[in-house]
Amino acid sequence: MTVRLTDLDRRMLEGRSGEGLRLAMSIIVRMAEVCGADELLDVSQAHIDGCGSLSESSLQFAETLASGGAKVSIPTTLNMGPLDLQNWRVFGVPGEFAAKAIRQARAYTDMGCIPTWTCAPYQGYLTPRFGQQIAWGESNAVVYANSVLGARTERYGDYIDISAAITGRVPRQGLHLKENRRGQLLVRLVDFSPGRLREETFWPAFGHFLGPVAGDRIPVIEGLPPDATDDQLKALGAAAASSGAVALFHAVGLTPEAPTAAEAFQGGRPEETLDVRTGDLDAAAADLSTADEGAPLDLVLLGCPHFSFAEFRQLAEQVRLAPGRSRCSFIVITSTQAHALLERSGLPASLADFGVRITLDTCMFHTPMVAPGTRVVMTNSGKCAYYAPGELGVKVAFGSLADCVRSAVEGRVRREGRR
Repeated sequence: MTVRLTDLDRRMLEGRSGEGLRLAMSIIVRMAEVCGADELLDVSQAHIDGCGSLSESSLQFAETLASGGAKVSIPTTLNMGPLDLQNWRVFGVPGEFAAKAIRQARAYTDMGCIPTWTCAPYQGYLTPRFGQQIAWGESNAVVYANSVLGARTERYGDYIDISAAITGRVPRQGLHLKENRRGQLLVRLVDFSPGRLREETFWPAFGHFLGPVAGDRIPVIEGLPPDATDDQLKALGAAAASSGAVALFHAVGLTPEAPTAAEAFQGGRPEETLDVRTGDLDAAAADLSTADEGAPLDLVLLGCPHFSFAEFRQLAEQVRLAPGRSRCSFIVITSTQAHALLERSGLPASLADFGVRITLDTCMFHTPMVAPGTRVVMTNSGKCAYYAPGELGVKVAFGSLADCVRSAVEGRVRREGRR
């Protein structure tokens, strides 16, 4: 298919403004051809996921763009990087790895990207507005932006995201278009008590259940409480985007494109209706654990996606109630922005006394921060629980924040029984 280009598109593609811009535009045009888009559209913001993984090819690609004079043309934030740039030595990261990660970070900032270094950009700087056309990478950020904010983005991966940021253009297709945002699958929560819906573990467990049943379809959810918090929706979307390919969900009476079910389906009918019961969620929660109850615990790992300031407050309260300090390693991953608020709050001392160590701007799956010999990890994150066995070669226990703190104190996996 021939892609219709503007005069400016052609000038970029012909390399009149430099090799870096030409390379980026050639990638955008090729992607449009692959996905069958006949023209491009403007985006006004980008978030880059390609900065997060470190390999020889990822480093070379970033440095090639930067050395070719490429600069981002729209406000562009950066996803978590492969290194805690401030504290990497504390976590024993090898110097050779750190040196390459620093080079890669410099290449992206040299292109004009904003060094936010977070996988939860929707809780920080430059949060997009409803209807805004954006080019975001990072699966949990994409589903949150589309669903909760009502911005419009496809799932931009490495290295389409930085190419879109440089050119300000993306293929006109997919979730950028209103007609493609219509709900397809109706998901009804049919026997959940208000208390169960407010349990912390409900949200990641429901997301873990939703991912496989939705696949790449757009689910419309009936029955979620209208006062759901941003952290609860973050947990739901992150898990659904991990276990499935969910890039957009509608929650009736809660998310902006679903004031009613009829509007979420844009006047059409669902392709399928699925009733979800408490037993389905119990099974999903159980599926997130591979470690046995009572197993010796090596590490509690929180912050996938990055911990918010509100989550730090919740952790501090659980630590206050704990009958002792952690007997295992206890790591929380967060952004510099959330950490700055934490530093002003008076909470860091109590967290440190409990044994909490905080790492910034990175991800447990992309930096060598987990100590060798770690066998059992506990987390309250559906996304972390889903990926940790394969990424870290560990057994994982999924539980609430309170479960994680209690288990850390006892040094063994301990979870409160289902009420």
